[in-house]
Amino acid sequence: MPPTPPTTDRRSLLRERRHRAIIDAAAALMRETESTDFTVEELAERAGVSRRTVFNHFATLDDLLIIVCGELLGGLFEQVALGSAAGEGASILDELAATLRDIELVEPMAYLTRVFGGVQDPPPPRSAAMLLGAFTELCTLLVGQIAERRPEADELSVHLLVASVASGLIVVHRHWYDATGAVVDEHSHRVWRELLDRLLDKVRNGHAAV
Repeated sequence: MPPTPPTTDRRSLLRERRHRAIIDAAAALMRETESTDFTVEELAERAGVSRRTVFNHFATLDDLLIIVCGELLGGLFEQVALGSAAGEGASILDELAATLRDIELVEPMAYLTRVFGGVQDPPPPRSAAMLLGAFTELCTLLVGQIAERRPEADELSVHLLVASVASGLIVVHRHWYDATGAVVDEHSHRVWRELLDRLLDKVRNGHAAV
């Protein structure tokens, strides 16, 4: 008969399972409604936990939604090996740029735009806050991936580079939103690629010419 796991281990495992269940339930409700217009009670019921348990894991519903969005964006990067399209001897910026160009970001950006208030002019402030939070989560993921690939790289330089790209994507999203209305079509993809190229050029060459 296998030994009984220690009580602390069982509690930790149960907490991890509940944490994951809450995140998965929120993601499912967002997909089904294409909004965040669900209650904590609906979320708790879907996750199979109590309302109190939800707030034991997340201070606010928005904190939870940021994690969900961060995982959505982060999952795209996990599907593509960082720097795989950049070639041997590429810089960290080259690897990051190649990865951004290789990933389909238009559809998830359009989805998140719909989820956080739809196409409005200007976009709802909460939408911008949620996207900022999601890109902050993405920033953490990318820093971790780069650290694994480039353990010799200066930590501060990596953080500054990734933060510059992540914050620039927030600006790019707003200009893309204004130009396309968050519609997914060839025009929308073309605008995104053009804006992304401009962002990467500014990160690489700076803003002295502005």
